[in-house]
Amino acid sequence: MVLIPLGGAVVWGLLQLITHQTVYRFDTWNAVLGWATNFVIFFLSLQVLAFIEIRQAFRKSLLSFGFALSVVSVIQFFTPNGKVFWLFPAQYAEQALGPFVNRDHYASFVALLLPLALYKILAERKRAVGYAAVAGAMFASVIAGASRAGSILVTLEIAVLLFPLIIGRTISLRTPLASMARITFFAVVFTAVVGWEVLWERFQDPDPFLFRREVFYSSLSMIRDRPWTGFGLGAWPTAYPAYALLDIGAFVNHAHCDWVEWTAEGGVPLLAMLLWIFIWGFRSAIRFPWGAGVVAVFLHSLVDFPLQKPALAALMFVLLAALAASTNDQPAGRGPAE
Repeated sequence: MVLIPLGGAVVWGLLQLITHQTVYRFDTWNAVLGWATNFVIFFLSLQVLAFIEIRQAFRKSLLSFGFALSVVSVIQFFTPNGKVFWLFPAQYAEQALGPFVNRDHYASFVALLLPLALYKILAERKRAVGYAAVAGAMFASVIAGASRAGSILVTLEIAVLLFPLIIGRTISLRTPLASMARITFFAVVFTAVVGWEVLWERFQDPDPFLFRREVFYSSLSMIRDRPWTGFGLGAWPTAYPAYALLDIGAFVNHAHCDWVEWTAEGGVPLLAMLLWIFIWGFRSAIRFPWGAGVVAVFLHSLVDFPLQKPALAALMFVLLAALAASTNDQPAGRGPAE
């Protein structure tokens, strides 16, 4: 159950404070509040989404929101005026996709919601074409944003999601081929409209891990020094300079790998708690493929830091709660009824 490791993260941060195992108490307090917020969000969502009708309405509304935002994001991306939603000045607003000023975080948002559309394509055959268009538009928006890892993830979601649907016996074996054809058609059409040249140029980068590699190795050195206690939740930016392999001329606020950052901050115990959540989410997504976006975001966290953003983390834990509620509805051994 996700509540146990989530609560464990909060308790672990408090223990670090009590035993003075953090190098910066202020940031650790903030991180404890953040994990406590995730715990409360998950718990409340679990209660609200306990009824299947509410879950279905929630997923439909969330998909509609994600589709609308993907369309607005692409329009905003190609009509830049230095403002988010053409209203709010922000740093890096010229590259913003909707409210996201980081292309990778936007890609994680889409990867979280795209399986909702993919599941609908296969589960509601009468509306399959419409949902295929929705999935194609969301996919193309990630390509337009030119996130390398994000584009790989959304492509894999489309290709891989058919497998758990087939073994879950929610559809006939003939449906996936037709559905894949529809998804491919709309994905290609919308990608041709928004363009893929910038993404292709980014894939030609001779060293895509420049600076990230050095930050990663520095984080591993931090873990070697404090493998069990960590440096304190939220304290990675404070501890990092002492281990930095080079000065990149800028403030490094994250490790660009949530997994090593979590381990550096909370040691092996925190890593074990989050692996517990990931494994549980993976197993649940096999039974309920619309929740596969949770797995995608955890995988994206291997090369970026989407779950360091409170809004993305909150949305992921709401979807995890929906998965947990669906699991509670279904006896062991049965396929998904949603």
